[in-house]
Amino acid sequence: MNTTTLRVPYRPIIMGLLLMAPLAFVLDRAQAGDSHYYPPVTDPVVLEECGSCHLAFPPSMLPARSWTVMMANLEDHFGDDASLSADAARHIEAYLVERAADRGGQRYVGKLLRGVGAREAPQRISELPKWVHEHDEVRRSRWSEPEVRSKANCAACHRDAEQGYYDDD
Repeated sequence: MNTTTLRVPYRPIIMGLLLMAPLAFVLDRAQAGDSHYYPPVTDPVVLEECGSCHLAFPPSMLPARSWTVMMANLEDHFGDDASLSADAARHIEAYLVERAADRGGQRYVGKLLRGVGAREAPQRISELPKWVHEHDEVRRSRWSEPEVRSKANCAACHRDAEQGYYDDD
């Protein structure tokens, strides 16, 4: 009787797994987003209406209560009249609230909302304690430079802001 032993090449398999482990870590981080990733706006109505004047900020940067207050006061939206039709306003508010930091964007709630009270409805992302801390090394004069103009102009310094990445680099 002829018995053949099947020899499994364990060494190449183990080496392959060891080489793939760091890659899996990197891919997992990219997929989950790092501490500076916020899912960008993808809705065409929100992109058109909000993005026509400024970056359409990711809904997960604020709690639902903030978006509700903001959408209720569009006639005085940071000094501008951003009034919309009732249908467009309802659509945008539903989109923002559904994906807010304390709703659909729940995994992001611990980031920018650190230090924000449970009943607070902050209106300016740039006034959140975490945002202030992240930007404390930026020279005050930088905010008024022609290419920046405002703390709300994230894309001036974060080139991938429209894709949801706000890394320091």
